[in-house]
Amino acid sequence: MTSFWTGKRVRLRGIEPEDWQTFRRFDEHSGHQRSVDAIHPPRSAEGYRAWTAERAVATPLDNRFQLAIEELRSGELVGALSTDATDLRAGRFHYGIGIVADHHRRGYAADAVVLLLRFMFGERRFHKCEAGVYAFNDASLALHRRLGFTEEGRLRDHEYFAGRHHDLVVLGMTAQEFAQRHPFEEL
Repeated sequence: MTSFWTGKRVRLRGIEPEDWQTFRRFDEHSGHQRSVDAIHPPRSAEGYRAWTAERAVATPLDNRFQLAIEELRSGELVGALSTDATDLRAGRFHYGIGIVADHHRRGYAADAVVLLLRFMFGERRFHKCEAGVYAFNDASLALHRRLGFTEEGRLRDHEYFAGRHHDLVVLGMTAQEFAQRHPFEEL
């Protein structure tokens, strides 16, 4: 029997203190750092150690958590994902994902997102997942469309970086839409 958290290419796991070097390497690539969130001031090695140590012992709060994405065959950390903006009344949550630059286009993000959605829809009873993607991030938009997300709108000039404002594309998927593409396992 395999773990619920194991897909075809990746395994989702908690963040470990020794993951600090990969997160530091991730942040060294400004373009990828910006596509996931924003460019932040440089952090010391000790700052990364403290950040991962804090996450390693963090207790998920209101279905908000961060997980490491590990390549299944090698065990190498290739990215991370998180949930936030959880709304239990409406049954809605938001998520974000980042894959280390030299691991792009290997199916890791798609596999990780399916695992996350299977958990949030099938185990936590959420009804809808939302994601925000910068309009210039064609790869992420294509990934979300392949997974079955629907473009629900565009927030014009919503985020500011690199000296100008950028649009944010809002995508969504319901539990029913997910189950049609990725059926839940039989017990």
